[in-house]
Amino acid sequence: MKLHALTLGIVLFVLTSTATAADPKPPRLFLDKSERVVMFQLNRLSNEQLVMVPRATDDPKYKPVFATILTRGGLSRQDRQQAAEGLAVLNGTSPATELLAAISGLDESDSEEKEVGRQLAAMLLAQSTADLAAQKQALIDAVASDSAMLRAVGYAGLIAGDQSDQAWELATASSNSKLDYLDSISLLPKPKLRSSQRAHVIELFEQSNEKQMRRAAIGALRSIPADQADTFRRVAKTIAEKPLVAEAVSTLLKVPADDRDPSIAQQVVAKLMQLAEATPAADRTKPAFLNAMQLVDQLIGLMPVDQARDVRKRLSEIAVRVVQIHAVEEEMRYDVPYFVVQAGSEVQVVLVNEDLMPHNLVITTPGDLKEVAELGSAMDSTPGPSGKMHVPDSDKVLHSTSMVGAHQREALTFTAPEQPGEYPYVCTFPRHWMRMYGVMVVVEDLDLWLKNPVEPKDPIGNDRAFIKSWTVDDFKQDLDLALRGRSPEIGKRIFTEASCAQCHKMQGEGGAVGPDLTDVVARWKGDRLGVLQEILDPSHKIDPKYVVHVVLTLDGKAISGIVVEEDKKTISLLANPESKEPTVIDRDDIDIMNKSSQSMMPKALMDRFTQDEIYELMSYLESAEAAKP
Repeated sequence: MKLHALTLGIVLFVLTSTATAADPKPPRLFLDKSERVVMFQLNRLSNEQLVMVPRATDDPKYKPVFATILTRGGLSRQDRQQAAEGLAVLNGTSPATELLAAISGLDESDSEEKEVGRQLAAMLLAQSTADLAAQKQALIDAVASDSAMLRAVGYAGLIAGDQSDQAWELATASSNSKLDYLDSISLLPKPKLRSSQRAHVIELFEQSNEKQMRRAAIGALRSIPADQADTFRRVAKTIAEKPLVAEAVSTLLKVPADDRDPSIAQQVVAKLMQLAEATPAADRTKPAFLNAMQLVDQLIGLMPVDQARDVRKRLSEIAVRVVQIHAVEEEMRYDVPYFVVQAGSEVQVVLVNEDLMPHNLVITTPGDLKEVAELGSAMDSTPGPSGKMHVPDSDKVLHSTSMVGAHQREALTFTAPEQPGEYPYVCTFPRHWMRMYGVMVVVEDLDLWLKNPVEPKDPIGNDRAFIKSWTVDDFKQDLDLALRGRSPEIGKRIFTEASCAQCHKMQGEGGAVGPDLTDVVARWKGDRLGVLQEILDPSHKIDPKYVVHVVLTLDGKAISGIVVEEDKKTISLLANPESKEPTVIDRDDIDIMNKSSQSMMPKALMDRFTQDEIYELMSYLESAEAAKP
């Protein structure tokens, strides 16, 4: 009876101490109780409360807290890293050991746990070569696991730990182990590591007669940057093999244009056209068919003009010209900066949203991108006259998709303008337009243009080229010395140019979507590398107030946003941080709800800036704190 009363007391305490999103309070827990009682308490906590639970590395009672943080969906990499390090101290092991153990305990059939596994795998493979080498036996054990995810991580860990020979020896044991090895290639974090395995992947591709093996090898080649011209040549030969076509097309689409041999491209076009003409009309809207037609469209430009026109005429009789544009995960940009269409021709643009934020695609009249985007951004959550959110009622809007949710797609079919010119397209979701835009180039003769292409002007005047995918490791050496003598004025200009001011306030100026950055250096207690990590890798640590939830409803609709209120019957999501009203969803209508481990802030914001310019930005952030009265 006493046990029941104690348990009831714990339940009532946990329930009454559960804070709302607007009023988070550090919870008090009874960690000296049984494992079942402790886990009951932890499982009742929100993510925001969980990371506020006091914990230390001097008492084993904190192990369940660290373990829960390590494997809970929707938490940041920094929280998980600290949890792995805490468990390593308490267990007398290493973070790599704890990460492997955590992955082995996940259910890969659960979508949220699978995503957690992907994040833990990335953390494991980011460990030093020496740390991974020290896990050799554990990684060898992993490749024999019942978990496909853990087996692939085991192979990738061996390769990243300078044990490639051991990984290959284990891979050659059976057909299934070879498949696991091939699945591991895309997990390798560094391009050089992936390229180091190319010879083995080619061997499996060329010497196997198993369709599954060849398909997996083709997929692995897609993530290997070395010898792309050779990849194009080899994979092109499989286009005639029907079971391999979809995988082959996906890989060939990734090969840079300069690495595509024109004579081989012509053969690929011929084979794909034969397959396309034999494809039933009902199947011509499926993603695999659209991918194939997009590849044909790209390769036609490598053919002689007369032949290209003949193929394009045949193509027009099968389907409209298709251009697929992807919203890149975490980066708030389209993967296609521009595409070209012939004046007056029919075209279909397919927006594929691989991000967790909603995006749309609005095509405007030349020179009017900013005006249309700002009109769309100013709209509230109520659809406009077009019935579409953030699409303004303006004659400067030519065509538009709806707001496309996470992991959804929408096709936009229209007739291109008769007047040649450069027609911008843009995402009009608030504050996305500064990074998420491109150009539809309309020309009189598409095939002639493709023989002498001219890249369009940037529609907002951004003439910056890609510099580097910066990581915090690029700045670890002599950071303090590099910040001396910098100009806050230059840093302020970069703060604006990099679109930071659109979402963050500095000294009372700027947006209010993200946290105020005036005292960011003080909040990080002068940890310059910590601040820089937040800029270069926003998902490393996410403020709980800005965690994005993704909801899939029973009718297949995907909605993402920040939870601002929830009760037993409903959950309220703010899809746009500037919206006046949230979207209220009945819990009975929810099929799946996952917490995202990705920040609302896009990564790669600084990839068009030099190292010196990033130092100037850091100097500006520090000067703002110093200038406070």
